Amino acid sequence: MLQLPKPTHKMPMVSLEEAYERCRQVTEEYAKTFYLGTLLMSEQKRRAIWAIYVWCRRTDELVDGPQAQFTTESTLDAWEQNLEAIFAGHPVDDVDVALVDTLERFPIDIQPFRDMIEGQRMDLYRDRYQTFDELNLYCYRVAGTVGLMSSAVMGVEHNLRNAPWRDQPYNPQSEAITLGIANQLTNILRDVGEDAQRGRIYLPLEDLAAFDYTEEDLFKGVIDERWRSLMAFQIQRARHYFAEAEQGIGYLHRDARFPVWAALMLYRQILNAIERNQYDVFSKRAYVSTPRKFLLLPLARLRAEVL
Repeated sequence: MLQLPKPTHKMPMVSLEEAYERCRQVTEEYAKTFYLGTLLMSEQKRRAIWAIYVWCRRTDELVDGPQAQFTTESTLDAWEQNLEAIFAGHPVDDVDVALVDTLERFPIDIQPFRDMIEGQRMDLYRDRYQTFDELNLYCYRVAGTVGLMSSAVMGVEHNLRNAPWRDQPYNPQSEAITLGIANQLTNILRDVGEDAQRGRIYLPLEDLAAFDYTEEDLFKGVIDERWRSLMAFQIQRARHYFAEAEQGIGYLHRDARFPVWAALMLYRQILNAIERNQYDVFSKRAYVSTPRKFLLLPLARLRAEVL
């Protein structure tokens, strides 16, 4: 079980370098595709992203980890108190040393972190979402927030924000949230089978009804024309969010465009993998092979340079 250390406001024993190395190791182990994208960033930015990722992962594990049944509202209250201590410059745990340093280097706001904790609270008492609007709020809290945290690290080319050749003024927060939601929708589609084993359904129930597919069908792992049509609809929705997110990459600081393009393109490939698996997300894991990942990198580089 993920233990919540009591705030002592004493500096942990690990050095700053060791704290970042631990964050790097966790990111590499649990988010391989995401990790590959971070390697394309400058050292300072990728280290910051690793620190943010590890905090987000530890937050998620409170409700999705192996000991999640022991998590209560009080657990999340304590976690939020730890967050306040970190933002005050007092690391509570060893890996927090890296996050405190990141917060000193980049103008990251605390609110997205708080919102993510609220997303975990939703998982404490909800295992169904009736409408997409309800699911969209959840996706913002658990993933759109990550986009907001990361955008402060990526940086924006301010001279491009309202350039006359741009169709619309750039809203960095909106674009960052959109990419986070796209990623979370992809996670949901990839993990339908795993979530079903835990009694959870993240696909909107109104969508299941629209395709005459029942909760019982889902728990049985029924793959038929109804399911394929339902999944095709969900994949198209996720792709729409990815397409919207693309519009903002060109406004990012130059050294962030390539890794963000790479991460977006690699993650979107999971949707293609689901299609190649004939929409079987019950017995097959959709993933992007290493050769396919490396084949996409030149195209990501090209898009970063010209778009």
